[in-house]
Amino acid sequence: MLNPADVLLKTKINLPVFKDKAVNRGHLLEMLSTGQHCRLTSICAPAGFGKTTLLGQWIFHTNVRAAWVSLDEKDNDLSRFWRYVAYSLASVCCPQLTERMTPLLDSLSGSSVYTMIDAMINELDLLPDHASLILDDLHVIANQQIHESLSYLIEYLPGNIHLYLSSRAALPFSAAKWKVRGEYNEIDAPSLLFTREEAAHFYKDVAQLSLSSSELEILLGFTEGWVAGLQLFAISLLASSNYDRLLQRMSGYDRNVADYLLHEVISGLPEDIHDFLLQTSVLQRLDFQSCDAVLQRTDSHAMLQRIITLNLFILPLNEERTWYRYHHLFSEFLQKELLIKHPQAWSELHRRASACFAERQMMDEAIEHALLAKDYALAVKWLEQHIVTVLKRGEFSTLLRWFEAFPEPVRTLSPVLLLLYAFTLNVVGKFDRVDPLLDDLERSIADVTEEQRQEIRSGIFFVKANLVFSTRRFEEWFAHADLIYDVLPENPLFYNLNFNTSEPLIRRTAFGLKGLLSAQTEEVGKRFIAILQSHGWQDSLINLYVVQALAEGYYEWDRQEDSGTLLKQVEWIALQKQVAGLLVPNRITLARLRLVKGEYDSAKEAIDETIVTVKEWTEYHWLPSLYAFRARIDLLEDNPSEAERVMDLLHLSAQDKPTLDKELEYLTFVRLLEAKGNTTDALRILETLKPLGKRDGCLLSMVEIPVLQALIHHKLGHRLQAFRYLHEALALGEQNGYIRSFLDEGERMARLLRDYGKQRRIVAKRQEWEGVSWDYVNNLLDRFAAGKPRAGSPPALPADGFLEPLTQRESVILGLLGQGATNQQIAAELDLTVGTVKVYLNRIYGKLGVSSRTQALLKAQDLGLIAP
Repeated sequence: MLNPADVLLKTKINLPVFKDKAVNRGHLLEMLSTGQHCRLTSICAPAGFGKTTLLGQWIFHTNVRAAWVSLDEKDNDLSRFWRYVAYSLASVCCPQLTERMTPLLDSLSGSSVYTMIDAMINELDLLPDHASLILDDLHVIANQQIHESLSYLIEYLPGNIHLYLSSRAALPFSAAKWKVRGEYNEIDAPSLLFTREEAAHFYKDVAQLSLSSSELEILLGFTEGWVAGLQLFAISLLASSNYDRLLQRMSGYDRNVADYLLHEVISGLPEDIHDFLLQTSVLQRLDFQSCDAVLQRTDSHAMLQRIITLNLFILPLNEERTWYRYHHLFSEFLQKELLIKHPQAWSELHRRASACFAERQMMDEAIEHALLAKDYALAVKWLEQHIVTVLKRGEFSTLLRWFEAFPEPVRTLSPVLLLLYAFTLNVVGKFDRVDPLLDDLERSIADVTEEQRQEIRSGIFFVKANLVFSTRRFEEWFAHADLIYDVLPENPLFYNLNFNTSEPLIRRTAFGLKGLLSAQTEEVGKRFIAILQSHGWQDSLINLYVVQALAEGYYEWDRQEDSGTLLKQVEWIALQKQVAGLLVPNRITLARLRLVKGEYDSAKEAIDETIVTVKEWTEYHWLPSLYAFRARIDLLEDNPSEAERVMDLLHLSAQDKPTLDKELEYLTFVRLLEAKGNTTDALRILETLKPLGKRDGCLLSMVEIPVLQALIHHKLGHRLQAFRYLHEALALGEQNGYIRSFLDEGERMARLLRDYGKQRRIVAKRQEWEGVSWDYVNNLLDRFAAGKPRAGSPPALPADGFLEPLTQRESVILGLLGQGATNQQIAAELDLTVGTVKVYLNRIYGKLGVSSRTQALLKAQDLGLIAP
């Protein structure tokens, strides 16, 4: 898993460094503190009104627990934006948040962002203390998805979290509903203007300037209390020996006040300071090393200290005072002047900055500066080095912005980058632009070698396949597949992308079509696998994910042999490549197949082995799903006490607000609550989860949840409610041919189906039965009547001297134990890890009713399991 600390800039989440000399704005600090009783506080005012300084001062004086994110234009990426929010909160008040959110952020898309936010809200709700999240410079965010998801966060924020937004513009969403409820605290531009008393205090105690009352009135009249204007004028006054002449020049000035004052400041500076500021203004954040590189000098540290002494609108970004940025207003003015006076220097300065940041492995900045320099060859070079990292971060909006900064992409981008451009367009939903770009790419590769051409065509096949899964235009893909080239190499960049970082079943992912099943989807999957395997790509991740999705679909269709065959193809490679996103769904599906056959012990073995494996891989975020499924097996064995012991590891509560990313855990918890007789809380959790599943378009959720609602209401004697919920599940089930979703519920589902059928015959003409055919219902009932072993019917306990029979693997291990083999020797013999061997031994001890190796050997000899 990618460590967020490796890709995030800590300077963006550092609190602003408090200035010792600052005007104490008591009334505004009180207004900010009022926000501790609201869900949202906004500070909206133009540049230079002191928004950031005020927030920093408030944090310092009140000592509130505050998480901070300094936003910039690069944060117009859904994944990047929320990654910074999560990382900031984790660093201040919720350490577990990074680990909890990373798998969800890595798989983030527009349709799942709300699931991620739900999970974040739940984690924040557990905090014992109040905390504030401050997003500075929200006006730079233009991404509508971010606006909508941020509004969603505000609406459902827990009472212990308070959001503060600073922006030059009005909020990008309506705050009316929160204002009506008294949950919105607003500070506007007029409120931020300096009063006469504050201005006098600023000039006397902060700027240490002695101004007469009349001079102060002139300045206030000119600046109207604008904070940056007063500060700029202080810098000019300190550099001037004639206050009167400076004040006279202001008289009658009717152009932009900011431009005037900034010009006054810049024009009065020593030439070396002036040049240093102009040239370093190209840097969004700077330290002496980056300044040395851009200016090709060695004294930048001393120059920065001179600028700080002059109080020239430079802000420290960390406590160590190694990184700085210029005030946005100041930086924008300097850049304009640089472009006017030295337009030829602009590109060269950005080029040097790009090289400097690349050498320091700060590749995002390197790419940004290369694009600003319009050095597209350099940008391609850095992008090719860095793009895999950006793909792993899921920052597709950032990639799209970079790609679209290139003029004539087909001519300026390399073929590999063009493929990734097409892939990015598909991911962000711009489907209509994918095929034309791929067509242009195919026409452009005439001059490359045959080997390169084949690799590019391999990538084209991959992108077109992803486009089919996204748009579900399967017929078009069949036509393309028929024209597939005879020999294509495996493109490592595309064919080993990890498609699953958080879901316990591939069918729950977008790649698995969210549970959609049909003869057509099966045919697409089979054809896709056949093509990949015919080219020798059977071990590639993309093939294995399709195989696993198809295996899960066959299980749902009750094609157990077909499912088992495909699972075997996936299991070994998932272990070998250590891909938990494949192994966990594979083993859960394997356990389900064993449950159908009544092999409860073997099903638990599959899950227990996987628990040990993911622990060894340090993929701990997969454990809750595995624990939940392990508990589900215990419930099927009518052992709620053991199920409760396992579920206690997940710390779920009946008072929780469940989230879709933990659906397997919460649906298992619902089953446990029902087993304990707590149907009220069980139904409440289902009602909360249900709209989340519909919102995400996950068919598995939209079937299993009403199935459970129907079963619980039927148990309570609420027959009509039970029939309505069952009908809802059957309607979707029939559309997709679902079988095991109903059969796995065992005899109680059979009883419910029979009652449902009787009710339909009694009131056969009612329209509410539409959408579910008699053939489908009878098919399910026939399968129940056939008497196949199935989940929900635990086998009888054996009577041969111990509680459960040993599995074949356990018998082998017991035999090796009898031969005196150590754990390490057993592991080597059976190609297991030592941890897995320990799991087997504990299970053997439990079955034999012993607690040690010696006792196990003696008991096994008594039972005739091994020779004395």
